[in-house]
Amino acid sequence: MWDLGSRSALRLLCIGSFAALFALPVRSALADEGGVSFWVPGLYGSLAAVPQQAPGWSATTIYWHDSVSASGDVARAREITLGNIPANVTATANANVHANLDIGFLIANYAFETPVFGGQASAGFLAAYGANSTSLAGTLTGTVTGPGGGTFPFSRSDSINSSIMGFGDVYPQFALRWNAGVNNYMTYITGDIPVGMYDSARLANIGIGHWALDAGGGYTYFDPKTGHEFSAVLGFTYNFVNPSTQYQSGVDMHLDWGASQFLTKQWQVGLVGYLYQEIGCDSGSGDRVGCFRSRVQGIGPQVGYIFPLADKLQGYLNLKAYGEFANASRPAGWNLWLTFNISPAAATPPTTPPRPMFTK
Repeated sequence: MWDLGSRSALRLLCIGSFAALFALPVRSALADEGGVSFWVPGLYGSLAAVPQQAPGWSATTIYWHDSVSASGDVARAREITLGNIPANVTATANANVHANLDIGFLIANYAFETPVFGGQASAGFLAAYGANSTSLAGTLTGTVTGPGGGTFPFSRSDSINSSIMGFGDVYPQFALRWNAGVNNYMTYITGDIPVGMYDSARLANIGIGHWALDAGGGYTYFDPKTGHEFSAVLGFTYNFVNPSTQYQSGVDMHLDWGASQFLTKQWQVGLVGYLYQEIGCDSGSGDRVGCFRSRVQGIGPQVGYIFPLADKLQGYLNLKAYGEFANASRPAGWNLWLTFNISPAAATPPTTPPRPMFTK
């Protein structure tokens, strides 16, 4: 066993929470409308609820790769969103959707010195730029309803390839964090400002095309004496109506977790995972797929490394990856996150000079 040094250890290691703090969604096929969701599962991980070690600005860059596939109802939903299935057509899809994304995130965050409700307040935003390449191929079969109410057989083969590179939506965020020994608590609120590249008639997008609001809370257990750590964050997303399609995705629930062991003061290894479940049904005049309630789970490894950059700065590198399973009405695949964080280092306590000795 080893000891990182109580509060100084918390200050040193808490930068891991900001490494994943704002990795918000830029997806082509995930959940809700046409398989696209606001929240990216895996956003939070280890040390999520630990306060930043010192007030001030922190900066994070993240490279995120996502590779997912889907068929059946997700492919049909994408065809409807694209306008490829008219309202008078009832069709089923024997088709597959494949998407690959390479996104770079730039995150700026400021931790305030003055406590709020006894905790540390922080605010910031995320900007994203990257590429999305999505393809859809397969056959639609069904019936067409004519003007007189008669029905006719319908069949069509589609092969669509779509690629785009550009900026994503903007994601502001506010959080409060508290520390009480080995226990740490947090609450947050965030949202989507839909200014990214989006076109409902395009298969691949960077933005999601509608506003969203997300809030939740989390907990981190970290014992500096043993290096044991566990974190979990639960949140809920409310999606507003997409003005381009008049489609409103249902309320989403997401649980992100991480468990790790600090082998030394610098090296961290462990597991990460998530559970994503849409608990509300999709709706709106543009909803032609019904409830379309989706879910997915993911799990994978992580490794982290902490290092000093200067007297007042420190760095953190984290690599984690997820394999997805148990999906419904949602694509599944794998994703990888490579994070680099720079944040203020904890102030070094002044050294007390030795007291002079007096003899008689």
